[in-house]
Parts: sequence; structure tokens; C-alpha cells
Amino acid sequence: MSAPLLTKWFEVIDSDHPDGILDLIAPDFRFSIVFGTGGAAARDFNGGREAMEGYLAQREKGVLTHHVLSASTVGPDELVLGQARRAGEFESTFVACARLNDAGKVATLMIGRSPELDIEAR
Repeated sequence: MSAPLLTKWFEVIDSDHPDGILDLIAPDFRFSIVFGTGGAAARDFNGGREAMEGYLAQREKGVLTHHVLSASTVGPDELVLGQARRAGEFESTFVACARLNDAGKVATLMIGRSPELDIEAR
């Protein structure tokens, strides 16, 4: 499996100190997290470092775990497909992509998640 920085991102976000992801971002960091909650409902968290700090402050801590199912790296871009699980049970499928800067920090990040598609279901 590849995408070492995004894999670390999800490990840190699931840890007791999720704000540690702030150490992984570039000074000019920009992001969008499209957070689907079912049906047509979704929220787009977006912005820079300050907006990410706000996102971290509002999210549930220690409840969900992220499981990377596949990952790849193409040049400065890292891509992952995974599942968020609550108490080991499916909550949502997510995709994430990050473009790293020359220093190996996340310059841009896009994450989309939906509870409507369980990528592992047969």
C-alpha cells in the first residue's frame, strides 16, 4: 500500500490527539471535506488552517475509526479509498486525495464521504 502521508493522516485523526494533523499541513494549506450524512444531506467543510482547526473542534473524537482499503501515490498526489467505522460497523465510505508540496506537507486536501455506499458490501 502506498500514500504514506494520507495513511498517517487517518492514523493521527483516530488517535487521542487528532489535532496532530496540523503538523502535516503546509503554511498555505487549503481543503474541502464533503461530509455526506445520508439522502441528499451533506456539508462542505472548507478553507485553510483556521477552518481545519474549526473542523477538528466540532468532530466526534474517539468514536469513528478510519480504515484505508487501498492507496496510491502518483507524483506529488496521494489517493486513498477507505471506510469509517463506528464500533467496528460500517458508517461510510470515503475517498481522499492530497497534493503534497516540495517539503512533503499537505498543500491541498479533498475528502468525500457517504454512508449511502458500502464499498465492501457484496
